[in-house]
Amino acid sequence: MKRPTIYYLPLFVILTVCLSSSAFALSGQEMGTVINLAGKQRMLTQKMSKEILLIAKGIDVDANKASLKETADLFDKTLKGLIDGDADLGLPKTTDAAILAQLKKVSELWTEFKPNVDAALSGNLDKAVLEKVAAQNLPLLKNMNEAVQMYAKLSGSNLDPAVATTINLAGKQRMLTQKMTKELLLIANGIDVDANKANLKKTVALFERTLKGLLDGDSELGLPGTKDAAIRAQLDEVQGLWADYKPVLDSVDVSPAGLEKAAKFNIPLLVEMNKAVQMYEESVK
Repeated sequence: MKRPTIYYLPLFVILTVCLSSSAFALSGQEMGTVINLAGKQRMLTQKMSKEILLIAKGIDVDANKASLKETADLFDKTLKGLIDGDADLGLPKTTDAAILAQLKKVSELWTEFKPNVDAALSGNLDKAVLEKVAAQNLPLLKNMNEAVQMYAKLSGSNLDPAVATTINLAGKQRMLTQKMTKELLLIANGIDVDANKANLKKTVALFERTLKGLLDGDSELGLPGTKDAAIRAQLDEVQGLWADYKPVLDSVDVSPAGLEKAAKFNIPLLVEMNKAVQMYEESVK
């Protein structure tokens, strides 16, 4: 005789609980790596866009094509690693259904954006391509950022919330170094000039505020600051580079000399900020 359906409910409930709780089985170290690399994806969306725009302006074309290919490949590899796991990157497979759904959105947006990368690599950079870059990069960034926020929220049971916020926002600083450079180059390429001037001003202000908050705390941003001497020394290094780059951005200098400075300063600023993120990640191991 067929058993009543009610007898199967406890097993279903147990399986559901097990599947949902498996997302919380990561160690603090693993979750730190996930938040770091998911956060780095935000930066890569902006770095790709910046590199396309540098190529469009004829700045170090061969070098920027090579860099663009590396950036796109890394974005693609990391996105797949976040979904399915990647031992080389130290990424465990994501099991949380909501985050997987969000990463699917990112994958769909990436499929739309990638032809812009291919066009730049083939030398086809007419204004229509640049307008697509301008229109499509922010949805890709915003949806990747949403995934990062979801990872940070998920980490609550195995990573101190203040630490998760710090790794998240320090990682976001990497993105802002590239976003502000992208905005300067959009202006230089004549794309939505007034809007991008306003965006650039906001990005500069957020980068500066977050840098101060990482050092000395910012309650509104959820940053406790740090007393770690090594991390403070690294953030001071970032501040020194920022002092060199900020005048170019404040003056919206899109002259050949200004763009040369932007190309020169943005990568060291990114590299040194990334070192700080890695130090924060190491601190939770």
